[in-house]
Parts: sequence; structure tokens; C-alpha cells
Amino acid sequence: MKLRDGPTDGHAWMIRAWHLAILRFAVTLDDTDRLSAFAIAAGIDRLGGSCDETRQFRFFRKMSAELCAAILRPNQTGDAILRQYLAGIDDIRLKRVFAAAIAIEQPETMAIKPRSKPENKLWRGLPSRDDAHL
Repeated sequence: MKLRDGPTDGHAWMIRAWHLAILRFAVTLDDTDRLSAFAIAAGIDRLGGSCDETRQFRFFRKMSAELCAAILRPNQTGDAILRQYLAGIDDIRLKRVFAAAIAIEQPETMAIKPRSKPENKLWRGLPSRDDAHL
């Protein structure tokens, strides 16, 4: 069974692991979970860079540091960073869980339409039992 079809699938898997590591830190606030998020971020950053040490890609490491600091010390700037991070999460379930973990209210993205009561259309056009002769 093939789990990864190409490089983008592996990259998506690593990014999801990074999101989950950030979520785990938000829930536990444990230093080992923070370091785990940094380790995953460093691995992702290595994927996008070249061998040149002076020009390494550092987006995920920088973002991890900002997110962890915002989670530990909530303030207006941190709140803005966390909301921006939430806006970038594509998985609605992950977004909801992370918003709950950091206690940020999320606006409803879709208005839930109440289900209408089913009408009894199943038997429409058929004769009633009173009219049927057995």
C-alpha cells in the first residue's frame, strides 16, 4: 500500500504533523511538545532550502516561535498572530479544535439551515388502503 504518491503528499503530511504539534503544545503547554513542534518545523524548512547555510529557509521555525510565544503570553499582538494562523488552516476540524484549545471564538463560516420536516410524499399518487380491494 502506497501512502505517499509524490513529494507534495509527503510535504502535506509533514505540514499536517506540524499543525498537530502546534495544537498539542497549545493543549499541554509542555516544553517537550514545543521542542517537538520546532523539530518538525526545522525538518520542513530543510525541504525548501538549498545547501547554502547563509540562506536557509526559516519560515516554519519562525512561525513556530511566534505561535508558541503567542500561546504562552496572550496579548493583542499574539491574538492577531493566532487568528492569522487560524485563517490559514484549511482543515475545518483542525481549525475548530485549535480555536477551542486557545479559547478564540470562531465565526460560523456557514449558516446551518434547519432541516425541514419531511413531507409525506412517499405515498403521493397511490390509492389509499380504504380504496384498495384485497
